[in-house]
Amino acid sequence: MTCTPDLPPGWTFAPLGDLGEWAGGGTPSKSKPSFWSGGSIPWVSPKDMKVSIISDSMDHITESAVRESSTKLIAQGSILFVTRSGILAHTFPVARTAVAVTVNQDIKALTPPSGLDPDYIAWNARAHGWTILNLCSKDGTTVASVDTALLQEFRLPIAPLPEQHRIVAALDSYFTRLDDAVATLERIQRNLKRYRASVLAAAVEGRLVPTEAELARAEGRDYEPASVLLERILVERRRRWEEAELAKMKAKGKEPKDDKWKAKYKEPVAPDTSVLPELPEGWCWATVEQLESGDRRCSYGVLVPGPHVPDGVALVRVGDIDQGRVNLALLKCIARSIADRFSKTYLRGGEVLLTLVGTIGRTAVVPSTLVGANVARAVGVLPIVDLVNPGWVESWFRNPSQRSLMISTAHEVARKTLNLEDVRAAAVALPPQVEQLRILESLEDVESIAEAAQSTLRETVLRCARLRQSILKWAFEGKLVDQDPTDEPASALLERIKAERAAAPAKKPSRGRRKKVKA
Repeated sequence: MTCTPDLPPGWTFAPLGDLGEWAGGGTPSKSKPSFWSGGSIPWVSPKDMKVSIISDSMDHITESAVRESSTKLIAQGSILFVTRSGILAHTFPVARTAVAVTVNQDIKALTPPSGLDPDYIAWNARAHGWTILNLCSKDGTTVASVDTALLQEFRLPIAPLPEQHRIVAALDSYFTRLDDAVATLERIQRNLKRYRASVLAAAVEGRLVPTEAELARAEGRDYEPASVLLERILVERRRRWEEAELAKMKAKGKEPKDDKWKAKYKEPVAPDTSVLPELPEGWCWATVEQLESGDRRCSYGVLVPGPHVPDGVALVRVGDIDQGRVNLALLKCIARSIADRFSKTYLRGGEVLLTLVGTIGRTAVVPSTLVGANVARAVGVLPIVDLVNPGWVESWFRNPSQRSLMISTAHEVARKTLNLEDVRAAAVALPPQVEQLRILESLEDVESIAEAAQSTLRETVLRCARLRQSILKWAFEGKLVDQDPTDEPASALLERIKAERAAAPAKKPSRGRRKKVKA
């Protein structure tokens, strides 16, 4: 198997099987404490192969395990390859040992001779990882696997030994700087995430923009405090309920003779403010139930969604909701006959969505593009009265402290679940109406800038990953460092190594453990 057609002068191809001694691993019996208790020898499995240099492992075995089991001691400076693991579906892990180790049966080890740079071979194999997976993977296995025989036949480009050292030094230099750059970018991403959370916290605590009370006082004018707004909300809520009830009665042909039916209206429960913190001037506390639209209550969605139906009703699931928005790209559609059984959660636009099961506390405001869609059972629909901006309620529930409170309120069934009645009873800090809009506009400005910065950071991290691949490609095409015509050609180096191996005394075959014969 060949990697590339052309090589620089002095280079040659060689199969991995010819580049040293190969060994497999094994798992010492777990039933023998003497193999594991107090062990100090690293026992490497695929879970340890997340680094390029192995100096330790999660598990350790004893010297007696090496002597009395199928596992072997692998020398320092060997190259380890994962040959059986789910990770092989997308990555070919390769590592170099910094100490003597043992490995389990899912790893193969190559111990190169002194005439080859082990780091060069390791980087070389990583650079060709995708090609190795494409050409050497086993078919029909339940766990992704690499065929060891095909792996040993895989041919890598081998440079003269001095050039191997120069390539490894260059890779170490480039990748150290790249790793530092990526670590800095990731630190900035974390700081940006914290900044966005702090801005959101400031918004819902009344610290992001001047309050309406402060502006009214400075401008010498009156304003409507949230307490007065809440009174109007409750009147509007009742009015909407009465309209909806009257429409239901008329649809059934029942004209009310008097107003006694209005007594069925249940006033929403107000929050217990004695246990709540003080709010900015002009704000007040309200429950979600008080902020409901009146003609609709908070409700759960579709219980059994059914299969995807291309021309069906769009269904919003937990995974479609994040950072205050619904991701429209991957929405599933269900049959209308199923969605119709849950008509209460047909979306009209402007509702607040809140995830209630599993990943609790994701929120979004339903955009106009989702009018007529429905939601999954794990998503709660909060219809908010017109006098309150739904974006405010969404932001309130998205802020980190409120989300933590919701998670702590949830109870454990098969998965963490937040009861919808607990949501209806939850307290929401309510600013004056115009202040809600000012806060949301300011928050949107910050979010837009932060999202643009986040997008730039993500793209830069991807560019670093692409640059890493390009550097590896250049390295093993002979384009990363200069060639020296006085270097011993790789073909001569490999012939000399081959001759030295042939002249070396043959190793005695290891004695296998004698099998017990049943009487």
